[in-house]
Amino acid sequence: METRDETPDFETYRESLGHEPQEVHPELASDLRSTIDGEVRFDKYTQLLYATDGSIYQALPAGVVFPTGIEDVQAAIRIAQTHDAPVLPRGAGSSLAGQTVGTDCIILDFSRHMDDILDVDTESRQAIVEPGVVQDDLDDHLSRWGLKFAPDPASSNRATIGGGIGNNSTGAHSVRYGITDEYTAELDVVLADGSLIHTREIEVDGDEWDTIVDKDDREAELYRTVRKLVAENDDEIESRYPTLKRSVSGYNLHKVVYERDGETYMNLSKLFVGAEGTLGVVVGATLDLVSRPKDTALALYCYDDLVSALSAVPDALEFDASAVELMDDEVFRLARESTEFAEYADPIPENAEAGLMLEFDSELHSDFEDAIAETNAHFVHAGDAFDVLEAYSDDDQARLWKLRKAAIPLLMSMEGDPKPYPFIEDASVPPEELAEYVREFMAILDDHDTTAAYFAHAGSGTLHIRPILNLKDADGIETMHSIAEDVTSLVLSHHGSFSGEHGDGLARTEFNPKLYGPQLWNAFKDLKTAFDPDWRLNPGKVVFRDDEADMREHLRYGPEYSSLELRTVQDFSDEGGFSHLVELCNGCGTCRQTGSETMCPSYRGMKDEMTTTRGRANLLRAAISGELPADELHTDQFQREVLDLCLGCKGCARDCPTGVDLAKLKAEVKHARHQKQGASLRDRFFAEAERVSALGSALAPISNWVTKLPGTGFFAEKTLGIAPERDLPRFASETFTEWFESRGAQIPPDIASERVLFVPDTFTNYSYPEPGKAAVRVLEAAGVHVQVPDDLSATGRAAYSEGFLDDAREKAQTNVSLLENRVDDGWSVVFVEPSDAVMFQDEYRDLLSDSAVETVASNTFSVCEFIDRNRLDDDIEFGAVDESLAYHGHCNQKAVRTDHHAVGVLRRAGYEVDPLDSGCCGMAGSFGYRTDQYDLSQAIGRILFEQVDESDAETVVAPGASCRTQFEGRGTRPPHPIEKVAAALHRS
Repeated sequence: METRDETPDFETYRESLGHEPQEVHPELASDLRSTIDGEVRFDKYTQLLYATDGSIYQALPAGVVFPTGIEDVQAAIRIAQTHDAPVLPRGAGSSLAGQTVGTDCIILDFSRHMDDILDVDTESRQAIVEPGVVQDDLDDHLSRWGLKFAPDPASSNRATIGGGIGNNSTGAHSVRYGITDEYTAELDVVLADGSLIHTREIEVDGDEWDTIVDKDDREAELYRTVRKLVAENDDEIESRYPTLKRSVSGYNLHKVVYERDGETYMNLSKLFVGAEGTLGVVVGATLDLVSRPKDTALALYCYDDLVSALSAVPDALEFDASAVELMDDEVFRLARESTEFAEYADPIPENAEAGLMLEFDSELHSDFEDAIAETNAHFVHAGDAFDVLEAYSDDDQARLWKLRKAAIPLLMSMEGDPKPYPFIEDASVPPEELAEYVREFMAILDDHDTTAAYFAHAGSGTLHIRPILNLKDADGIETMHSIAEDVTSLVLSHHGSFSGEHGDGLARTEFNPKLYGPQLWNAFKDLKTAFDPDWRLNPGKVVFRDDEADMREHLRYGPEYSSLELRTVQDFSDEGGFSHLVELCNGCGTCRQTGSETMCPSYRGMKDEMTTTRGRANLLRAAISGELPADELHTDQFQREVLDLCLGCKGCARDCPTGVDLAKLKAEVKHARHQKQGASLRDRFFAEAERVSALGSALAPISNWVTKLPGTGFFAEKTLGIAPERDLPRFASETFTEWFESRGAQIPPDIASERVLFVPDTFTNYSYPEPGKAAVRVLEAAGVHVQVPDDLSATGRAAYSEGFLDDAREKAQTNVSLLENRVDDGWSVVFVEPSDAVMFQDEYRDLLSDSAVETVASNTFSVCEFIDRNRLDDDIEFGAVDESLAYHGHCNQKAVRTDHHAVGVLRRAGYEVDPLDSGCCGMAGSFGYRTDQYDLSQAIGRILFEQVDESDAETVVAPGASCRTQFEGRGTRPPHPIEKVAAALHRS
């Protein structure tokens, strides 16, 4: 097999398709493209991709620039000035208040190229980074020295440092560490005129100060202006700014000038932190770091009412807790009803109305059991808590943290149009006033006839309270605004902050004059004018001119919003319909994570917003809501650019916080395209994998010789679009079914422990029968009677993946009809190929709706799943095994939570197993065979290979045929786990 060593790039992919999208602002785009090295995109799709973030807002930008360095940023800003265009810096776009969207803005996306860690000084505990660095990537890098960046937003697995600086981010551990401005020592900032300044701590009236302010330039003017504004507003700053650990509204006039050891200092870095890109564009940062505690422990205290839990918060702060978090009964209820999070809610008592979770770390506590015994005595024995859950192991703590962090996705996945929306969710008050604040907050919600869930950072006085409203309704929007008005008044009465975590953005900027008063509001505007004379940097955030700020404007949904509900083959009733499944994407950007879980493999390989689940959902929503032309879904551009780079791995069905199943949506849209436009020869070829393989096997070994003839690869590429670098599958002269028919069942049914209908998938039957043979031997070793039905159709997996849903449904109906009676009679259906097992277990339920499909689906298993669930291997005597295995689970099984079964079976067979936290292999059936997708397939594969190489295991095992095919590119085909189980069996 030949290989290409190319890093896939979306622009190159788009060009290979021959697509030349029309640019919306061609003159501006042309000027930018001729001046900077980074990519420039000003087409409609790109506008829609960057029109939303994690908030309730949407605003079409002019286009996007992907700068490669500081010079690109400077050039882009100067060109923007020439065209009088606004500029908006952006990282992952996970903002919850609408900071990273703006009408007609040139968006600077730093996450693509400017994402390097430039230096780490372990002695001074500082790191120098570019703004596009993802926080978790930075922390992973720092872990080798036992260091970390202290602020820890929940979005840290995709949020960038630059975004965190712009937002002044923080997270669950703010009671211990505070917020980002405390850890931002120095910044490199490009100003509105394109000039570059370096900000750091400077002693006011010292030598360095005099050197700066004596000059006649922009930097000198800014230092003089800031000093003057702070001095003139000293009393207002003292009285108006909340004295809280968390307060990120407005500008940091209260932190930019400060006293230490009798001297006065200024650090403009503190001013740019939390400024949301309105004063300048951060292009580099020197960060202060903290040591990473070696160990932690958790205690979750259960209360029978919310106010009692909140009343305990001030006491919790007296016990040196590094985090104090709250969850209410709504979070518990939704978790119990969720397939993804139910296991994490299982330990929570049914009658718990609230939980207060305290974390203790080894830097503050030498004995966790003693520390928790002390808090137990206070909160349970002498307090109002009626129970406590203690967690000392990493796994147990991870489960509680996953439950806590599940709150937002659980709430946003509520059925119907009313949703718990973020617009007042991070108001903060002194912790000692939290209980009273919530009582008064509840009264406001009662007045507006709605409810909310309560969770988050109680120890800092910050609760994420999201009222449930319908923002597709005019009355719902007015209710939102009225609640916001009332809550700002309530926050003021408690001398709190309207934003303790998520910033101003489009959601809260409107209320800054009310919160800070006229004098400071004018100071804010003067500051903005000094730094950005034309008000072109992220306009409408933090400050505004006249009456241009209104939180009701630029909503993603509104009274005018409507969507087309497609007539679908699959059943979307569980999701509320096709359009509702699309709209479940709230823009949080979890699909941009790269360090764990499965979603989203195409983003991991290409690092482009178009390849995220969020990006595809945004464009699907645009297509069904009229933002794109009515027939856009069926165009070649939409299919190839938006859908074809989705591997159909189903990782998003599990990993997306709201469960946006893009594989299901993709299959439906491809089906509609086939119905309207017809299908390509390539699509039909891959959909008919069963027939092609049957023919190839029947003609073997001649068919295998043919694939090796000179020119065969060229012919396959030109006619079917198959990458010439890929070796085509070999075909077995004797199929698995022929082998079994000649061999026969070895365990009579009358003495068997179980009866199994073993269904060989296409690959096992015609190309690589060994896993099937191994499965039969292991099942029979466990006393199972095995039969191979000869009357079943192909499962329909290939047809489904290619969007031939009528064909897939017909196959599903045939198979269910043939199997129903036998399953009712006690037979189980078993596969060796995960994707086919999941086809029966999951997709069949979407394609068919009668009780028969439930019967068959509920009794279908992959082979290791079947063995593990029934503990059949307990009756097998294995021989001695001395081998370690790295287990790469299958994406489809991960989506339905059955991938872990093979690990248990392998370990009981005697193997040492390292289950990799790996994503997709990149092959995904036909995906990796296609010429135009080969580079991306290889890039995704390399990520997996790196994980395998990092494992200490001797051998990698993979249940998926596609995964094993991808590994062949490295010169070896991994065994299926069941082959290793069978190998252990042979040694007995």
